[in-house]
Amino acid sequence: MAARDSLPRWVAPAVALLTVGLLAALLLAVAPLREALGAALAGETDRMREDLRALGVWGAVVLFLLVQVHTVVFYPSEIVLVVAGYVYGIPVGLALMVVAWGVSGVCCWALGRTLGRPVLRSVFGAARIDRLERLLDRQGAFPLLAARLVPIVPHALTGYVAGALRVPLGRFTWTTVVGYLPLQTAVVVLGHRLEELSPTDPVLWAAVVAMLALLLASRPLLRRLET
Repeated sequence: MAARDSLPRWVAPAVALLTVGLLAALLLAVAPLREALGAALAGETDRMREDLRALGVWGAVVLFLLVQVHTVVFYPSEIVLVVAGYVYGIPVGLALMVVAWGVSGVCCWALGRTLGRPVLRSVFGAARIDRLERLLDRQGAFPLLAARLVPIVPHALTGYVAGALRVPLGRFTWTTVVGYLPLQTAVVVLGHRLEELSPTDPVLWAAVVAMLALLLASRPLLRRLET
């Protein structure tokens, strides 16, 4: 504890900014990653699938890095999940996405921990932030799981806020993996069956029902967070 306290206050923010800089440099230096991000921002899943397949095993590396770029450049996360299922199948694609989005979540948590608290307090006010911290202490893992289960809550935003509110890293990590898994599974399965989808496909309906259930659950989950 003493060693940690002896570190200058600028070290953690500097490391966070360095991480952002490295991600930006990586994006500029790696052409396939840059192209994949452009396709993701444009919603062009067909182009992403073709490019990743052409890269072979390196396509998985590019997809992993693309998820990390989401830490600082927002795009619909479902696009990457669909492509992972389409290109790599359900077991491999889902495993890749669980690891990739778990790492991305930790990066967002670290950025929120080092840089986000002053921003939150200036935007929302110190009293509201303190109230949120008490809510997290009172309800434990539930708010974090709820945020991951609700599809309308941005993945990166949850990490920023959790880090800024000093949620323990262990709790944040397991709730991210467990809470995000249902949506990941549904979208990866849809991506895997993309070329064979038909109105009578039971897999299609199972995935759609799962996503609708998550959406319908969002209102009571969010209401409980207010109590």
